Amino acid sequence: MFVENKTTEFKREYVEDIKNTIVAFANREGGTLYIGVNDDGKVCGIDNVDDTMLRVTNAIRDAVRPDITMFVECRNDVMDEKSIVCVTVRRGTARPYYLHGKGIRPEGVYVRQGASTVPATDAAILNMIKETSGDSYEAARSLNQNLTFNKAADFFKKRKVAFAKAQMRTLHLIGEDDTYTNLAFLLSEQCTHMIKLAVFEGSRKSVFKDRRELSGSLLEQLEKAYDYINRYNRTRAEFSGLDRLDMRDYPPEAIREALLNAIVHRDYSFSAATLISIFEDRIEFVTVGGLVKGIALEDVMLGVSALRNQYLANIFYRLRLIEAYGTGILKINECYSDYTVQPLIETTGNAFKITLPNTNFHAERQKVLNNIQTGGSTSVPKKEERINAVLELCRSKGSIVRSDVETALGVSQSTAILLLRELTNEGILIKKGKTKNLRYYENIIE
Repeated sequence: MFVENKTTEFKREYVEDIKNTIVAFANREGGTLYIGVNDDGKVCGIDNVDDTMLRVTNAIRDAVRPDITMFVECRNDVMDEKSIVCVTVRRGTARPYYLHGKGIRPEGVYVRQGASTVPATDAAILNMIKETSGDSYEAARSLNQNLTFNKAADFFKKRKVAFAKAQMRTLHLIGEDDTYTNLAFLLSEQCTHMIKLAVFEGSRKSVFKDRRELSGSLLEQLEKAYDYINRYNRTRAEFSGLDRLDMRDYPPEAIREALLNAIVHRDYSFSAATLISIFEDRIEFVTVGGLVKGIALEDVMLGVSALRNQYLANIFYRLRLIEAYGTGILKINECYSDYTVQPLIETTGNAFKITLPNTNFHAERQKVLNNIQTGGSTSVPKKEERINAVLELCRSKGSIVRSDVETALGVSQSTAILLLRELTNEGILIKKGKTKNLRYYENIIE
């Protein structure tokens, strides 16, 4: 019996939704569409065979993406002595196929469900992409094909690197099926993967001082994130004789390499944002995606590099943002070779974290500790004088906060914190409240 099923479809005449059925066949097991046959399987035939075949082939060529013509055969046939048009569709190799005007989303991607043609679910679309593209996120087709690259084009132009359509193919932004890849999505203005930056008071995530969220092209995010961090990379001056020495809180090269590492090695198949947290004593870079399978942290520390996003890394290499693969962590460690504090690299199954210590904070902290232990120096009051000054301040005001000590003694924030902590530990002061409401009182023992 001649009936409709998952690989057979009947149409009395040509209608616009014929292309939906062709897409559905190509996305599943293939099938044959018969034009000139009623839904009940009775052949009615068509008079305008050539016109119908032309309309079918034009619809396939103009409306379906990627190009499916090599998997489709449109021919004239005779059934029950009547002329019909048979459109045979084979399962395509570049699934999911979709309607050009709708895009790679349920209203544009169709599949067969029994004898019906229905929109594909989001999960089915993602499974088809994975089947045809493998496990590589950056090589898979982007769900969004309406992409713009103004920021990327400006960045390439500034670096004097060509960015025409031919180069986009070479760089794997455009795939073999002539559609944009996820790599193109990452460089486009439409990129939804984010970098979230936050500045905190002190050394804990208790009080926000400032925050910012970046989206859009990764190249633009890179520039804006570096500029933002650089604003908080203060310069502190020391004098050696008549010479003034300007010292940054963080080696700029270390910040650059940590930021590049976070962008290039992130696992973009997850939607979680890259987190950059700036504290008084450190900066933390946290990216989703642990180490590539087969690579241990010890290997990374030796300079071994296994790229998760090899095409993205290649673009950064061509733009002279990275010099060679596997040197980023080594450069960060080299930046701290002359300091007592060192970067900290941590990893879990799904995350990677780089912590850069604030060299000036830790140097000043050590200096203050030394002064407290030795009783003072020529540049700060002696320990007894400091204690008396703080106690006098407490008695006159009833209680004090950190900023009171900074103003009264003319010391930095970190020095005031360490002094108050020392006096609290020795039982000279007691503290009450938390974060913004934290105050210090004289510990009066009756």
